[in-house]
Amino acid sequence: MKGLLIIDMQKVSFTPETPRFDAKGVIEKINLLSNNFRKNGDKVIFIQHDGTKDNFCIPNTSEWEILDELDRDSQDLVISKTANDSFYNSELNDILKDNGIDELIITGCATDFCVDSTVKSALTNNYRVTVISDGHTTGNRPHLSAEKVIEHYNWMWKETIPINGKITVLECKDYINL
Repeated sequence: MKGLLIIDMQKVSFTPETPRFDAKGVIEKINLLSNNFRKNGDKVIFIQHDGTKDNFCIPNTSEWEILDELDRDSQDLVISKTANDSFYNSELNDILKDNGIDELIITGCATDFCVDSTVKSALTNNYRVTVISDGHTTGNRPHLSAEKVIEHYNWMWKETIPINGKITVLECKDYINL
């Protein structure tokens, strides 16, 4: 079974003060994928960051909420995390195993933090991983535009040689047409 991970697509990361590259396009692609997953009987899993040491993104605050623009269903799973890596001290691995999920399709925010950490952890946990190359986003960094950050990580993931798992990087349209 497949699982679509939607990482940290929360209001705190999508404000005028924290613009994200192609946010609207990424949201549209995630909605397309999640609806496709539900139709095929696969799992849609929202990963939600619960707080930081700087005391923001606290559970049950408006900034912590998942974006209203994302399509959600009562059958979707929601997993809390407190670190960049969605597997670290969370229920993710147990829930994946309990649901017979061995293949992860990864989307979300931020490319260079939580998405990358989760991709690497998924590989070390021997999952087959597909990163949707136009289904993750980040913000500009002091030395690099968000677009270049995304381009770099997509390249890096394509070049990764996992020991046991498998990694593929595809655009949303190519994944849907498999």
